[in-house]
Amino acid sequence: MKVVVQRVSEGRVTVDGQVVGQISAGLLLLVGIGQEDEDSDLVWMADKLTGLRIFEDGDGKMNLAVTEIGGAVLSVSQFTLYGDCRKGRRPNFMGSARPEQAEAMYDRFNGLLRERGVHVETGRFGAMMEVAMVNDGPVTLIVDSRN
Repeated sequence: MKVVVQRVSEGRVTVDGQVVGQISAGLLLLVGIGQEDEDSDLVWMADKLTGLRIFEDGDGKMNLAVTEIGGAVLSVSQFTLYGDCRKGRRPNFMGSARPEQAEAMYDRFNGLLRERGVHVETGRFGAMMEVAMVNDGPVTLIVDSRN
């Protein structure tokens, strides 16, 4: 499982001109599910991201997690994170999970985040989405459950 994590002051996802998910301060997560991912990857990632200390405390140090600031998560499915660009000019997406598997795991992952006390908004799985955000910092991380 691969997730691009962005600390944001706001974010939204629009599908067909309608906002389907929107947050203020929190995390924008671009979530990729791989063919070999299992439930343990989802649990590990949910624990890692809800405890990730990337928000500033009163001293300006990154010491607080999204749960500690009362922040939210905007979770967006992103199979292209598994794009392999090593050969040719067109990415190969063979490493990404099949849509039916990925959607179930994506839903489970979002549920795990909610179980950890985070308000979660989402995009629409499989849809063409417009994602807008204001990256705060900027702070952007790539987290891979296999590393």
